[in-house]
Amino acid sequence: MTEAVRIRPAAEADLPELVELLRQLFELEQDFEPDASKQQAGLSLMLESPFAELLVAECGGRVAGFCGVQLQISTAMGSYAAQIEDLVLHPEFRRRGIGSRLLDAAGAWAKQRGARRLQLNCDDQNLPAMRFYEARNWIRTHLFNYFKFNF
Repeated sequence: MTEAVRIRPAAEADLPELVELLRQLFELEQDFEPDASKQQAGLSLMLESPFAELLVAECGGRVAGFCGVQLQISTAMGSYAAQIEDLVLHPEFRRRGIGSRLLDAAGAWAKQRGARRLQLNCDDQNLPAMRFYEARNWIRTHLFNYFKFNF
């Protein structure tokens, strides 16, 4: 029998587990490196922001994964868009539909706030993640990300 999964807003008490999940994610990504203090600070900012939400998937009393979502203004859409900021599951909880449920919950949160587009970034070498998104009808665009630090 599969344990029930509950999607809920994150609480400050969840942050150590979310930081650990981000460590696992950032070890896969080419552009970022794990830094617990930075990840803690970013997650805390999201918890405090009225324009962001951290959603936790809980299974059997354990944090199975989480998804962050935040609003931004899209001139192309003439409305809000929502950026998915990190979707990560503990390896033990993958391939159970939990990631899809987190994305659905993030989409519902964004839609309630007037967003008309969801968007996310994915490392171009993370083929399992790319297949996951494409299987859920996410469209790969022609846009590239550029970063500038220390400006």
